[in-house]
Amino acid sequence: GCIKAVGQADVIRNQFSGATFERIIDCSGKCVLPGLVDAHTHPVWAGDRVHEFAMKLAGASYMEIHQAGGGIHFTVEHTRKATEDELCRALQQRLERMLRAGSTLVECKSGYGLELQAELKMLRVIERARKSMDIGISSTYCGAHAVPRGKTATEATDDIINNHLPKLKELKLSGEIHVNNIDVFCEKGVFDLESTRRILEAGKEIGLQINFHGDELHPMKSAELGAELGARAISHLEEVSDEGIVAMARANCAAVLLPTTAYMLRLKQPQARKMLEEGVIVALGSDFNPNAYCFSMPMVMHLACVNMKMSMNEALAAATINAAYALGKSDTHGSLEVGKQGDLLIINSSRWEHLIYQFGGHEALINYVIVKGKVVYENERCKTMSSY
Repeated sequence: GCIKAVGQADVIRNQFSGATFERIIDCSGKCVLPGLVDAHTHPVWAGDRVHEFAMKLAGASYMEIHQAGGGIHFTVEHTRKATEDELCRALQQRLERMLRAGSTLVECKSGYGLELQAELKMLRVIERARKSMDIGISSTYCGAHAVPRGKTATEATDDIINNHLPKLKELKLSGEIHVNNIDVFCEKGVFDLESTRRILEAGKEIGLQINFHGDELHPMKSAELGAELGARAISHLEEVSDEGIVAMARANCAAVLLPTTAYMLRLKQPQARKMLEEGVIVALGSDFNPNAYCFSMPMVMHLACVNMKMSMNEALAAATINAAYALGKSDTHGSLEVGKQGDLLIINSSRWEHLIYQFGGHEALINYVIVKGKVVYENERCKTMSSY
């Protein structure tokens, strides 16, 4: 399942002249790219929030919808009621759509349970998908996604540290659930800086990578906190401070930027250019969730270029090797190098830039998706139609 050789075709033909292959794919006039990596998604949930889109279009803010009983709490209510099998079916369908759009490694968060049993149910669903599907999964415990109704932030923090994380450690040690990352929504009116610090430190103690939501709606000094704690990545960062950007660059802490969220919520755009100039490792994620319903990393890259002023080269790196770095997987994923996992896309075009240039055009562009050297999606449309 790993890449054996990369280089000029004639050199490789000579190197493997005596080898036999199960399958040879002719890529003449086509492009081969690393599989895309989606560094931030919330794909396990029940309940439809299409009605909230109308509220947003009428001018309601994220927090106004949240306070009116919508947003995360609406999804929590429906997710708690759903069975594990129902959630599993929905997750598998969503991940299949991500795979067809070119994502071969996806970060998947819990966080619509907010109490121990519901969070564990979500993590078991992610584990089932990890074991049964071709797509790669990095699992994130996000029990601090919102403060549960009837609790204060301090009470919720104590519950996570005293009950959730010890149980998670036990299930990790027994091999029942694999969890890679710990996440907290560090935000005004949700988890403040001190609560966030306590949860992230407790997660780090049980071996989880710190990878959290910060500085989205208000400047919280999340970036400074993440850099101090040795965070692997921080997401959102629409309201990050200049000092926070410098701190992240020095700490090699990745910034996972989510152009779909800034677009859908009409927030100011994250300062991608400033981050890149300061030397921050910039990654991209779809933020797929009921509030930002986007499966497609090619569309995310397009938005990053247009709205966040990234170049196409920067966007491709952010959706491959840098996104893999944000998940602690850049040694095995995110680029076409000998020894790395054989995750790749074959594009029905001689220029890879079409994957970003064609907004929503990936359905006729992605010819093959390959995971661990195995074709997991073959697009029949590419045989009958040009991608231009």
